[in-house]
Amino acid sequence: MLFLNPFLLWGLLAAAVPIAIHLLNRRRHKTIQWAAMQFLLKATRESRGKKKLRHILILTCRALAIAALACAAARPVVSGLIGWGGGSIDTVVLLLDRSASMETKPGDGLAPRRQIIIEKVRDTMKTLGATRLVLIDSASGKPQEIPSPDVLSEIAPTAPTDTAADFPTLLARAAEFLADTTGRSEVWLASDLQASNWRPDDERWAAARTSLAALPQKPAVRVLSLTGPSAPNTAIRGLGSHRSGDEMLFDLEILRAADARGSAPLPLTTQLNGTRTTETLTIAGQSLRFQKRVTLPSATGSGSGWLSIPADGNSRDNSTFFAYGPARPVKSVIVAAAGEAADYLALAAAPPGFGNQATQRIDPASAATLATGDVAAILWAAPLPTGSAHEAVSRFLTSGGHVIFFPPATSSDNAFLELKWSNPTEAPAGKFFILKDWNRSDGPLRDGIDGTPIPAERLKAIRRQVPLGDAPALARWEDGEPLITRRIVDHGTAWFVGSLPDYTWSNLGDADVLLPTVQRVIAAGADRFDASYLTTVGSAAAQPLPGETRTRLDDYGTQDPANAAHESGIFLLGERLLAVNRPAQEDNPEILTREQLDQALEGTRYTLLDQAGQADDPSLSRDVWRAFLIAVLFFLISEAILCLPKKTHPQVLPTKAVA
Repeated sequence: MLFLNPFLLWGLLAAAVPIAIHLLNRRRHKTIQWAAMQFLLKATRESRGKKKLRHILILTCRALAIAALACAAARPVVSGLIGWGGGSIDTVVLLLDRSASMETKPGDGLAPRRQIIIEKVRDTMKTLGATRLVLIDSASGKPQEIPSPDVLSEIAPTAPTDTAADFPTLLARAAEFLADTTGRSEVWLASDLQASNWRPDDERWAAARTSLAALPQKPAVRVLSLTGPSAPNTAIRGLGSHRSGDEMLFDLEILRAADARGSAPLPLTTQLNGTRTTETLTIAGQSLRFQKRVTLPSATGSGSGWLSIPADGNSRDNSTFFAYGPARPVKSVIVAAAGEAADYLALAAAPPGFGNQATQRIDPASAATLATGDVAAILWAAPLPTGSAHEAVSRFLTSGGHVIFFPPATSSDNAFLELKWSNPTEAPAGKFFILKDWNRSDGPLRDGIDGTPIPAERLKAIRRQVPLGDAPALARWEDGEPLITRRIVDHGTAWFVGSLPDYTWSNLGDADVLLPTVQRVIAAGADRFDASYLTTVGSAAAQPLPGETRTRLDDYGTQDPANAAHESGIFLLGERLLAVNRPAQEDNPEILTREQLDQALEGTRYTLLDQAGQADDPSLSRDVWRAFLIAVLFFLISEAILCLPKKTHPQVLPTKAVA
């Protein structure tokens, strides 16, 4: 409970007035012992206890009536968010979650969670009188003073966005702002408690809590959440896209709510350079991953578009945007001596019928002159690079390229990225090295996007060289030794495969494993050329460079020019064509547990007000002064009833019978 006019609580002292009058009246009468009265006192002694209790009740009602009147004049407010306090709040810092997930509509409301929370905060602030409100929203991260709670739902910094939130940073910003303020302050964190936006294990929480604890005013921390059941929602997201000749190839995923049951039809609309087509998908279960090919207009250079599904419980996750540039051949380089292994690698890198793919073989002795500006991937079947070749491959990896290292077939002490090859070993006579375990969800041997597995169990080898060093293994032989390991270098990736596509080594040349492995690595390396057309909201790539202006090209959905930097869509930044999508983490529905919230806000003595199932409740606080006036009336009526004179019954004297 909070009193908006706490200085009027001094009126509680007036509750002592009836007690003082009672004590003064007792002093006005002097008791004189009179023998004749002893008989009367003895007769009424039995009723004195009841009279004393009645007088005490009358006195109590009078005192409580005055106290309730003083409390009503002080304007008490009851709120789960505001909590208990005897003084007014000078400053409220509101940390508002404007992430894409906040646009989800609760099951008991028609407005998104962001709008509901804003309205609740607005109505609560109105009850606090002249309290100063400072907003720090998750999109801009900048504090700004709100002149009136009435404008809270109308200003740009509270509008919907396609961003993610970062609450450790927001709390640190609040502490920085409050370091220059005085008076009683509170920090309100308004969020849907999506775990990916809170990052409870982030080390920055400790620094934020320390900064908050160091403030002299020791601000209270209130967490306002609106979790609970959500309206039915389906989301679409792009897992990847790239141009292949005159086609765009999309890896897509449809996500449904966890409680979705059975199969359901879902219209999918594709907009490409102003032309729209619609098809119907059938969704069974909670998710569907699939590939979609879209034919591009002939002789097209660059373009853009989006794929969308109908509007539902969240309007911010119903689309994914794409952009593309001119077609370019996908080029790979094979560094290997002439022979069977080099031939099979060339066949896997540029199979017949893949007209846009080309490969070039370079002798290992000439690897120092390797030019990689237009290369997607390098297939290296030679001793690990040293000298100038080492520098060239390192630059290639840093820029986003991919390299597959195959064994050199001889013993070598060369190391690259602190990894090297073991000496060649052979399987016992009449036996093979058999692939037993591999990662089915990650790496080049992962299952297809539609769930189709690669028949990697067919791989057998009679010779191998094991990659040595600290690198995660994505496939292992039956004896536990690694076949494929991975080392990520900046934007690129180095892969180590412990056998050769040479039948004196293994059946890797059969293409069951080699073809998908090589093609997936080449496709990942080629993404660096398409990556310049695709980014996420809030990333550095989505920001205009000096001298560039931002122009939106699409007409999808509701657009807010004031929030263009925080929205997904198709943009022209100067001369750069860019498709901007919401961060992938916004499609993660995991909600913060109470234990994780305790961990993040440890030591702040925070208060949690979860408004689950209360979307239609317009406010977070209640004026209760009327209840105190009712209490005043109750106590006065009670006092009047107790003061009524006691009814007397006429005494009937016995009559003497007359004879």
